[in-house]
Amino acid sequence: MNLGFSFVGLIFLVMLFTPNIIWTRNKPYDYEKYAGNENRILSVLEQIGQVLVVLFSLIIFDSTIIWPIEVVAFALMVLYEIYWIRYFQSSRSMKDMYSSFLKIPVAGATLPVLAFFLLGISQNNILLVISTVILGIGHIGIHLAHEKEVS
Repeated sequence: MNLGFSFVGLIFLVMLFTPNIIWTRNKPYDYEKYAGNENRILSVLEQIGQVLVVLFSLIIFDSTIIWPIEVVAFALMVLYEIYWIRYFQSSRSMKDMYSSFLKIPVAGATLPVLAFFLLGISQNNILLVISTVILGIGHIGIHLAHEKEVS
């Protein structure tokens, strides 16, 4: 096993955090009403998954990288950026935030989870794969609940 630093993981994290930082100043006007209703178990899973994904996305455990999967993962992150551009250009309501994007439900949660999951597979990083599953259960679960409340 060759332990190393993942520059691709760092790029993914920058792509993940940049729109989220901008979002903190551009939240939907009624977001707090919905945030207070979040399932506590899903919230804990989301928080644990977030910490683990950040940690394990920066580590490469094997120098064998499966490039086609990594390209698909990067494409998903590009779609994630486009999703955020669309949101920031909208009226920024909860409906805008949780509307589907390219027929992908709760794309703001689904796209990065899928991207990091594939990144873990492409870099043979089982700890990133497991961390992303934990994150996905919490993050996508919370977003699906918000989407249901909004509609």
